[in-house]
Amino acid sequence: MPANETALYGHQGGAAAWCWWRVFSGLSQEASRGMSRLSPCLSPRSFLRGPWAAPWGPRRVSVAAGLRRGPASCSSASVAGMEELLSRSVPPLPPYETKEKAPPPAELRSAEFVGYYRGLEPGPPRAELLTRLARDFGVDHGRVAEFSTKVLQAREQQRELGALLQAEDRLRYYLNPQYRGLFQHLGRLEGGLRFLVELRGDLVEGLATKAVDGPHVKEMNGVLKNMLSEWFSTGFLNLERVTWQSPCEVLQKISDSEAVHPVRNWVDMKRRVGSYRRCYYFSHCAIPGEPLIVLHVALTSDISSSIQAIVKEVPPLETEDTDKITTAIFYSISLTQQGLQGVELGTYLIKRVVKELQKELPQIKAFSTLSPIPGFTKWLVGLLSSQTKELERSELFTESEWQEISEITGDSTTETLKKLLNNNEWVRSEKLVKVLHSPFMRLCAWYLYGEKHRGYALNPVANFHLQNGSVMWRINWMGDTSPRGIAASCGMMVNYRYFLEDTASNSAAYLGTKQIKASEQVLSLVYQFQQNSKL
Repeated sequence: MPANETALYGHQGGAAAWCWWRVFSGLSQEASRGMSRLSPCLSPRSFLRGPWAAPWGPRRVSVAAGLRRGPASCSSASVAGMEELLSRSVPPLPPYETKEKAPPPAELRSAEFVGYYRGLEPGPPRAELLTRLARDFGVDHGRVAEFSTKVLQAREQQRELGALLQAEDRLRYYLNPQYRGLFQHLGRLEGGLRFLVELRGDLVEGLATKAVDGPHVKEMNGVLKNMLSEWFSTGFLNLERVTWQSPCEVLQKISDSEAVHPVRNWVDMKRRVGSYRRCYYFSHCAIPGEPLIVLHVALTSDISSSIQAIVKEVPPLETEDTDKITTAIFYSISLTQQGLQGVELGTYLIKRVVKELQKELPQIKAFSTLSPIPGFTKWLVGLLSSQTKELERSELFTESEWQEISEITGDSTTETLKKLLNNNEWVRSEKLVKVLHSPFMRLCAWYLYGEKHRGYALNPVANFHLQNGSVMWRINWMGDTSPRGIAASCGMMVNYRYFLEDTASNSAAYLGTKQIKASEQVLSLVYQFQQNSKL
């Protein structure tokens, strides 16, 4: 996710400075008056990363980013110096018998590790440090083997239960990697939790780009993720609502972190926190005021089928009429910190926001998402390519559909259609859009409902909401006509509806039996796919 790279902390005068900058830049009085009316606080997109923006922490540079910039020699960070630092910073695992009595390491050692890591150049030096930490300070496999044998012996000899439980406890203790102790002590430092989120962000990005790799690094990433899951459990999280009066830093961070429907400018941002809109985020008690995950909500009279109706260019300045509000649409949820990837925050945020809206607006009866369908276009183009290689033509369409498509594209093969899908040009032809409407709707229904990964929905957004107990409610043609929406999902969006009384049973059914709850519209489209298309 985007992160602010700035120099100043906690400064709330940034937007005011920007307003003065506009005046002194010779802009018209009318424009200046418009700015003062609309925003005492927020700057346009190009200024959202100005020196006044509050950062997540010190400037963050990732392992992968350094590798993309070009090779850097590890000679800048002495390997010997790394080994010495790690041996000082990573506390040894004390013997099982004295684990409760072992003194904690000096805070200075943990702080030294933080300073050393942040002082490393991005690229190979950081990758080297993370790799050495994971490889050389992991689990003591000799001890694990020793106490695994003792557990088996206790079972075979049918020793008393207390002896077996103690043997299991010893084994469990020695399964802890040594670097876990370092992470625990870092988490107790002031600012340490923030640093661990940054470090895991480097790990996540490094693993994704192969800048760091190997089973030891993957294991360390999983261990740190589990520790962060405990530290960022709901009891430590605060729900905050964002309004136009919120601190400038918060508004700018919300804008920068929006991953689903990017904020275009400060007018757009004001709309998203104004009338008939709600914006909430979770912050952590150790990092107050810092958005971790953000949820945008539209308050409407029905279940929205188009994001264009929600994210408008120029909103009307109207007062909220609660009599018009019967539905809450969750149209964007964005994690702001890459280091919290895989930590369960989204589910709890939605549940908390539902309770908050029920208290504020008890007349709301329907809760639904308006969700993107990332990956659909890529999946579709892949199908077209694979079928063309095996067959003369694609079997995704009926004969009459393919005849119409071929006449419009002037190509009896799928090559032109694939090219049009890849460059978004197909939406320029009204005839082609009309012909593709029906087949694309049933193909999308199958992609969401029928395509699986280990038995669960392949699409990550679908899987997330189905795990939460929602119903796959409605697929919307041309729900997102932005270039991004056309490229990702051929312009389609989907509603996942939350029937609050059924979410627990739906979630249990999906997680237990992998059964997807879907509406008649979705099931009808799936049936049409089964009748008219072949994979």
